[in-house]
Amino acid sequence: MYLTKKRMLILAWMVTTFSSCAMYQSIVKSSFPYTCTLVVPASAQPGSVGSAISTATSFDQNFGKNNADRVKMVRIVSAKLMSTEPVDYNLGSLSEVRIYLSDNEGQDEVMVASRNDIGANVGNNVVLDIDNSNMLDELVREPQIRVRMAYKVRRSSKIDASVQLVLGLAAYPAPKSR
Repeated sequence: MYLTKKRMLILAWMVTTFSSCAMYQSIVKSSFPYTCTLVVPASAQPGSVGSAISTATSFDQNFGKNNADRVKMVRIVSAKLMSTEPVDYNLGSLSEVRIYLSDNEGQDEVMVASRNDIGANVGNNVVLDIDNSNMLDELVREPQIRVRMAYKVRRSSKIDASVQLVLGLAAYPAPKSR
């Protein structure tokens, strides 16, 4: 029994210590993607550019302050769209997609992913081309991140389609401030 209590105390100390360190935070930021659901309405007209907006969430945001000040050089490393409702929605109904991130007010928007050549029969998921030319250090410090998907519809749909966006991030530990 004593050994178990001792182990629990050591584990609690380790979690407390490491959860505040920069290395741990860079691992968390790099391990848990930002996700959101965006809707392509049935009213979207073929050939015209539409826009869908949502708020991205990440597992590390569930713990209050997300400690993003402990990481630097945050950038996109992967981006994927998957149809969720209906699950068999063919993303080939979209001919092109651009993904932008910004603060919750839509300020300082940056493009992070796109795909200009979505095949007509691509199926229910598509990997996007990432644009990691912009560091997202300041953006991940925001309490909420706004996602805007600009899209061009190839063919109309009879129902609204929900698609999930999954954005993988990578980050490095920030140097300790003295």
